[in-house]
Amino acid sequence: MAKSSAPSRERIVAGAADMISRRGLNATSIRELAKHAKAPLGSTYHYFPEGKQQLATEAVRYAGTAVERILRKELDAGPAAGLRAFLALWRGIVLDSDYRAGCPVLAVSVEEPPADEIPPALAAAAEAFEGWERLLAESLRAHGADRDRAAGVAALVVAGVEGAIAMCRAKRSMTPLDLVERQLEAVIAGAVGGGG
Repeated sequence: MAKSSAPSRERIVAGAADMISRRGLNATSIRELAKHAKAPLGSTYHYFPEGKQQLATEAVRYAGTAVERILRKELDAGPAAGLRAFLALWRGIVLDSDYRAGCPVLAVSVEEPPADEIPPALAAAAEAFEGWERLLAESLRAHGADRDRAAGVAALVVAGVEGAIAMCRAKRSMTPLDLVERQLEAVIAGAVGGGG
């Protein structure tokens, strides 16, 4: 029983990703990240000896990889299915948190980095976005879109959904995501059908 009280490294990372998705990185201390994950500060520093930036970087990678897993699975059925899964994931997160949580990858991306430095968490966010775009573009190409159009549509999907998530949180309404979904479905249909 005593062993189960020690938080796993993954639980701390998942808790940090959730906290960052709610408050951003700059407004959150490592103490608050540990508390949100229900982890002792000592355990947090044991797993993440470089501190907050190391934990934040791993939290962003964790979120990016979780989304990639969902996309890989759903994109087997085509880009429209991948879009639906991408939207369903974020819709669930936003609604389950009563509009308090969004995407930790986006949260890290919109904060001002220190001068003359690209923090590792920001680099991890760029890698996550690139990974999602790559998977979407590959699926679009496999279903008939040309290379340039596939890359553009993939970037539009990621940017559109991420922006809609922020709008949903601000408006406390899922309407922005619903509107973006309809438009992105039409763009995907046009790209793979050779239309528009």
